[in-house]
Amino acid sequence: MSSSTSRRKFLQAGAAVAAAGALAVVGDGVIFEANRPQLVSIEIPLSRLAESWDGFRIVQLSDLHYDDHFSAVPLTKAVALINRLQPDLVVVTGDFVTTPFGRHRSDLRRAARAIEPCARLLAQMGARVGIVGCLGNHDLGTDPAYVSAVLESHGISVLRNRSMPLERDGARLWLAGLDDVLEGKPDLALALKGVPPAEPVVLLAHEPDFADYVTHADLQLSGHSHGGQIRIPLLGAPYLPAMGRKYPRGLRQIGPLTLYTNIGLGTIVVPMRLDCPPEVTLITLRRAR
Repeated sequence: MSSSTSRRKFLQAGAAVAAAGALAVVGDGVIFEANRPQLVSIEIPLSRLAESWDGFRIVQLSDLHYDDHFSAVPLTKAVALINRLQPDLVVVTGDFVTTPFGRHRSDLRRAARAIEPCARLLAQMGARVGIVGCLGNHDLGTDPAYVSAVLESHGISVLRNRSMPLERDGARLWLAGLDDVLEGKPDLALALKGVPPAEPVVLLAHEPDFADYVTHADLQLSGHSHGGQIRIPLLGAPYLPAMGRKYPRGLRQIGPLTLYTNIGLGTIVVPMRLDCPPEVTLITLRRAR
């Protein structure tokens, strides 16, 4: 959704359902849920996971699109929810900020500065292992070096074509992060460099449809699509972005790879979600029996 054409299409789609949305405003508690993150809990078995990692709990957030007026509300609620969950690890799969419509340098700098209050909020999350993220197309469209530096300064590790091992009782689980597929220079081989072939890998990749090209990873966690953000009953989402159309939401199995696409926390173009509430995902890893 970073190109002007994509924005126009999404805006048109939003306008098309705006009238219907206005009629449904009485159903605010059911339909308009942009400020009410829902908890989705799933268990994912991995065949290469060691017994010592069975039960490891990962919270996934995605597509925060931070601003002080709209997305700050669901993110603040999500932070409180996550602290109640007390997960082992929190991962954020990109789009911390939003690329503005006009790509003037001053606009990009201003957009990138939204990472500062965003990072302060994220740093309030408690996770035993820590917080790890990858960048999305909007982060790359602003000032990715600045976005990464601010996140790192708040204790949030940013993985761009690199990996890091976690160890428990002598067995390792690897976290790998890919540079953004649409706007960056993704290099899966570089991201997995040094990872032993027998050890399990959780890959953070912003765009879910990249799963078709992934090898040597067990689980891919993605976002990007917002699940459509606006979904019309019986018809589904009128618009989905490039690289987020094939696997726009939920759990999928693509050969040996398990994919989970989080439908995001923030909004873009219109600060509204229709039949597509923001999501906090709690993933419990299980050793496949």
